[in-house]
Amino acid sequence: MTETTAYAQMGFSDEEWGLLVGLPQAVVTAASAAEADSTRRTMAEGAAGHEAISLGRESPSPLVSAVAAELVSRVGDPEAGEELPVITPPAPEAAITDALDRARAATALLAARVDEGEAGAYRHWLVSIAEEVVTASSTGGVLGLGGEQVTESERSFRDRLAAALQD
Repeated sequence: MTETTAYAQMGFSDEEWGLLVGLPQAVVTAASAAEADSTRRTMAEGAAGHEAISLGRESPSPLVSAVAAELVSRVGDPEAGEELPVITPPAPEAAITDALDRARAATALLAARVDEGEAGAYRHWLVSIAEEVVTASSTGGVLGLGGEQVTESERSFRDRLAAALQD
């Protein structure tokens, strides 16, 4: 007797599930890469993204909670004090393009596989992750004073993500 995975019961293949589980981390990386920051700010953005992913486990959406639980089991639980490694892509624009392409693919996949409520919950969760990352730390200023909370490039990524997800 073979055991059926939760994602298979939801109608997803291994590859499709990989897309859905990998996308939130890609969003964190891309949102952080949208603006070149100091290591401290990049770490704060990563931590905010990790926390936003973790909070997805509490979602009333079975899809969002399953994806979040899977991702947290892979990368670590911030509630247990586990921190994500800081990922600084060598080509920030490539990371952004990759995340947006994956977001469009996930949107198409969800439109074909789940009801609009589940699809909408997943899309909204991704945009909220991006929002947490881009608002985690101000950019510019001196000694933490002043600067922009959300830069134009961060705002642009968040808006492009929302458009790609049709959220």
